[in-house]
Amino acid sequence: MAGRAVRAEQASATRELLLTAAERLYAEHGVYAVSNRQVGEAAGQGNNTAVGYHFGTRTDLVRAIVRKHAGPIEEIRTGLVDRVTGSTELRDWLDCLVRPVFEHLAALGSPTWYARFCAQVMADPVLHRIMVEEALGSAALREIVEGLRRCLPNLPDEVRAERGDMARHLIVHMTAERERALAEDAATPRADWRDAATGLVDALVGMWRAPVTGRG
Repeated sequence: MAGRAVRAEQASATRELLLTAAERLYAEHGVYAVSNRQVGEAAGQGNNTAVGYHFGTRTDLVRAIVRKHAGPIEEIRTGLVDRVTGSTELRDWLDCLVRPVFEHLAALGSPTWYARFCAQVMADPVLHRIMVEEALGSAALREIVEGLRRCLPNLPDEVRAERGDMARHLIVHMTAERERALAEDAATPRADWRDAATGLVDALVGMWRAPVTGRG
């Protein structure tokens, strides 16, 4: 029994090393520019089949990285939603939409790679479906979408969907750009992740309330 427990701990530690190495390499170079062998080497694994043994395909590895972060992000999101339930203030719901990822990245410390990893995955027509599938499983995110609907009941559905896509792209790419700047020790417009989230929420309030023209 003791030997089995030790092997399980070793396997778990190896999986974590592979996840971390893959996240960093994918973030810096792109998912398809990195081989499973390179991930294994970066994780200190001499066995070239380590990724396949522990995860299966590259897609399975990408999904595992997403799920590693999805839990903590959903916990933050759920807490924020619980505090604004019933609100009809647009900013409350945009806070719930934006802040979970920003707060998660802040909690990870420095350096981080997850924001740039997400930008790489979302740009891929196949892999981005993994992110979409994980989002669809979020009960808190569904509440946020409904909260935004209540705040702007007269916004046409197609415009609502369009602005939702805009918000998603801004969250993905603004976090990735900030993360890249921090990695390069470059100047950033905002002092910390919390302040950066506030800036994006400010912009999104204006975007969601913008007039609708050119229809029909």
